[in-house]
Amino acid sequence: MTDDKDVLRDVWFGRIPTCFTLYQDEITEREAEPYYLLLPRVSYLTLVTDKVKKHFQKVMRQEDISEIWFEYEGTPLKWHYPIGLLFDLLASSSALPWNITVHFKSFPEKDLLHCPSKDAIEAHFMSCIKEADALKHKSQVINEMQKKDHKQLWMGLQNDRFDQFWAINRKLMEYPAEENGFRYIPFRIYQTTTERPFIQKLFRPVAAEGQLHTLGDLLKEVCPSAIAPEDGEKKNQVMIHGIEPMLETPLQWLSEHLSYPDNFLHISIIPQPTD
Repeated sequence: MTDDKDVLRDVWFGRIPTCFTLYQDEITEREAEPYYLLLPRVSYLTLVTDKVKKHFQKVMRQEDISEIWFEYEGTPLKWHYPIGLLFDLLASSSALPWNITVHFKSFPEKDLLHCPSKDAIEAHFMSCIKEADALKHKSQVINEMQKKDHKQLWMGLQNDRFDQFWAINRKLMEYPAEENGFRYIPFRIYQTTTERPFIQKLFRPVAAEGQLHTLGDLLKEVCPSAIAPEDGEKKNQVMIHGIEPMLETPLQWLSEHLSYPDNFLHISIIPQPTD
C-alpha cells in the first residue's frame, strides 16, 4: 500500500518534458534553438520559464521584446492555470515532449491576463488558497496563520521545496475527527468543449446520511455528461494530475492528496482518444 506522503511526493514531483520553440514570425538576429525543460506540473508557466525567456531574448533585438506569452497548437496558455491542468486539458493525448510556442509580441488581450511580475502570480496563488479555505474551514485555518506562514507556502512553491510547503499546507488539510471531512470540497471542472471556463459549485464530501461522497457522485451532480451511461461507451476521460482516478474514490481523499498547491482539485474532462 502506498504511503500517503508518497502520494503527495509523487504529485509534487510530477514533470512534463517540454520543448519551447520561438514563433516563426518573431524577428531574430540569429537562429533560435529550441529550449528543453522538465516543467513541474504543480507550478505556473510564468514562474518556471525565466530560463526560457533569457534563452530566446539572446537572439532578439531589444526593441522587438515585449511581454512573453505561450501557446500550444493555436491556444494561448493561461499562466494562472497550473501547468499540469493545461497539459491534461489540451495536450494529454499528444506525444511528448509537449511542444510550446513562445511569443514576444501580439499579446492576446482577449485570452490572457497580463503577468507583470512574480507578485501577480503570488497574489493569484494566495487568493486561491484563501478561497479554498473559506470552503473547507470557513477561512478559520488560513486566518489563524501568520504572515510568515502564508509566505512559506508561496516560497515553497516558488523554490520547489516540498517539505517547506507541506509543513504549512498540512494544516489546511486537517479537519475535526467528528466531521469526517471538510465543509465543502474546493474543486473546478474544466472542459475543452464549452466556452465556460470551469464549473465550480458547493459540494460536501459527506452525505447527510454519513457516507462519503465519491468522484462519481460529484460528476453525476455537477457534470453528468462526463460519465458514460451504464450500457453506453465511454466518451470522456476524467483526469487529475495526468491520471484517471476511479470514480469510486472518496472525494475527501482526493481533496487531501490530489489537490494542487492552491488547494483546489483541478479536474479535466477530455474526449476519449480515438486511436
